[in-house]
Amino acid sequence: MKSFAYLSAPDVDTAVRAISAEPNAKFLGGGTNLVDLMREDIERPDTVIDITRLPLAEITELPGGGLRVGALVRNSRLAADPLVRARYPMLSQALLNGASAQLRNMATVGGNLLQRTRCLYFYDGSAACNKREPGAGCAAIDGFNRNHAILGTSDDCIATHPSDLCVALAALDAVVEVESVRGTRLIPLTEFHQLPGHTPQVETALAADELITAVELPPVPEAAVSRYRKVRDRASYAFALVSVAAALEVEDGIVTAVRLALGGVAAKPWRAYEAERLLLGAPATEDSFRRAAAAELAPARGRSENTFKIELAQRTIVATLRQLLTEGGAA
Repeated sequence: MKSFAYLSAPDVDTAVRAISAEPNAKFLGGGTNLVDLMREDIERPDTVIDITRLPLAEITELPGGGLRVGALVRNSRLAADPLVRARYPMLSQALLNGASAQLRNMATVGGNLLQRTRCLYFYDGSAACNKREPGAGCAAIDGFNRNHAILGTSDDCIATHPSDLCVALAALDAVVEVESVRGTRLIPLTEFHQLPGHTPQVETALAADELITAVELPPVPEAAVSRYRKVRDRASYAFALVSVAAALEVEDGIVTAVRLALGGVAAKPWRAYEAERLLLGAPATEDSFRRAAAAELAPARGRSENTFKIELAQRTIVATLRQLLTEGGAA
């Protein structure tokens, strides 16, 4: 691990001024991803700015029924919050499926948004990886790619985003609040993470000198009947092969509201807009669910070892919507 300077920031103003003055600095919250990357010599900050003392660890109710979640709220606390469990059950389920209890107790909401891919080649300093070294190539394309992306890929990168939380946040139209010396701005979660294109090293819309301060959840009535379903190689702690965050509302047999997002299939949480478009106003039937899922996965591209994900994603969408229909999606 490279030597680095350490600063404990007492307030947000100090934190953003410090990172503005030091281009190669990193914020430290829970440290569950950053510290690992520093040990692997992938992240090499000159300065680590400890933000754990900042007043960003509260969950507050917003007018109209939404929630504001501070960036330093621990994942375990967010998962257990009564308002989250009642209004956004998919969010609580995603967190509980996302990691071990020890990690949930340390990991923060802001840090979860910024965690980097778990691609084996990204972590292997001897392998070609355009995320780690732009222009080096992507060893995963012709290598071991069973866990890799099938949507939104490019010839430069087929890595997946590992977060479970972010999949639920994408389905809920969450908004990320960030702060810098220039002031505050809001970034829709669906625009926060970037697809690889020819610049896979650019993973988010966050500027280098910006600090995530909160995530805002809008009121989403249909999310009271929602589900996060995760398919993985083992029941214990593992990253998703495919996951689905879904909410469904049905009246008189017709879908009146639906939200769908996928994990494990792209470099960012994948909002299933095409499936939503086809389902809204359609009969709440198995055939409708299947047609919508097939349309969403139509652009998918499998590689040598992950083509199975295309059908798996479709089946998981259908199974999740079926379960929601049974659990109370129909009025």
